[in-house]
Amino acid sequence: MNRELIIRMVAGMLILTGALLSRYVHSNWIWLSVFVGVNLLQSAFTKWCPLEKILKGAGVGKEG
Repeated sequence: MNRELIIRMVAGMLILTGALLSRYVHSNWIWLSVFVGVNLLQSAFTKWCPLEKILKGAGVGKEG
């Protein structure tokens, strides 16, 4: 499995988790979804993603 696919899956899961937690636990959980969305937006412009660096350092997946 390549790193880009892993990053997209993790981002999607975190956004859905934040939305569900904000609905059923506490409204402040929405900030998790906001943080992930902002990170996705900044990575589109800067080509830098913290999770990609973590996965690369751990030797997970391949580029592409």
